[in-house]
Amino acid sequence: MRQVKRFRIATYNIHKCVGIDRRLRPERIVEVLRELDADIVALQEVLCVQGREDQHDQAHFIARELELDFRLGENRQLKGGAYGNVVLSRFPMVAARNHDISVAGREQRGCLRVDIDLHGEQPLHIYNVHLGTSFTERRHQARKLLQDDVLKNGDHIGPRVLLGDFNEWTRGLTSRLLTEHFQSADIRLHLGRKRTYPGVLPFLHLDHIYFDEALELVEAKLHRSRTALIASDHLPIVADFRVRHF
Repeated sequence: MRQVKRFRIATYNIHKCVGIDRRLRPERIVEVLRELDADIVALQEVLCVQGREDQHDQAHFIARELELDFRLGENRQLKGGAYGNVVLSRFPMVAARNHDISVAGREQRGCLRVDIDLHGEQPLHIYNVHLGTSFTERRHQARKLLQDDVLKNGDHIGPRVLLGDFNEWTRGLTSRLLTEHFQSADIRLHLGRKRTYPGVLPFLHLDHIYFDEALELVEAKLHRSRTALIASDHLPIVADFRVRHF
């Protein structure tokens, strides 16, 4: 089987599929993801209430409509369902684990790690995160991410991509810690703008993509279609990578 040399990945906080018009419309999220045509998608703020209509079982609905496999990292229960991060992929997902990076007294948070087979000798490790809103909280979460059983796990041989909603709009401790270990998709160079949130009139930069040197960032862009501007309060970031070596 031929090794994949290039792939597209996207990160998107879908805000429980509630758009800026306050309407619950998971089909709009599906439309945006079709526009992106990404091979791997990291979603944050996904609500999955099984046994109810499609709009409440969002991971299953989105995956079925796009004909992709998915893994859910449940961080807490909400409205009788699982709430957390989701990774969807066109490639086989060979392992998954949700790491608890919660801080006492704050909302439960997690880092969903999914190992993806790009038909090479080593898997691609995807880490999908949604960090907290407090500066102190994010500082503790960044240190938890860099522990040996998460990002520094020696058993995880292969390139890593850490992405999601970091809730950090300035270059704080979280950014400094992560850029010591990863390269970053500099949106000022690749996206042509510094801000991604909220979608219509963005004034904050919350969404980020970090990656290993084994990957070459070919292009990154902020997706601003008509549907994307209303489907969620965030805009998706999509990035094309080339595999340098495994």
